Amino acid sequence: MARMCEICGKKPSTGNNVSHAHNLTKRRWLPNLQSVRANVNGQTKTMRVCTKCIKAGKVVKAG
Repeated sequence: MARMCEICGKKPSTGNNVSHAHNLTKRRWLPNLQSVRANVNGQTKTMRVCTKCIKAGKVVKAG
């Protein structure tokens, strides 16, 4: 399963680790995804959603 938010589509971003000697190595920043039981069209569905979408109220939690 991809590391992607099912609401906003946020994905990992890439860049470099930069050492004191300015050596560059590739790295990734992963989105903070949480598994949430949400109401979707009256059905309860487990979704992987980023915390920004949860805080913004874009997800209606089930229960």
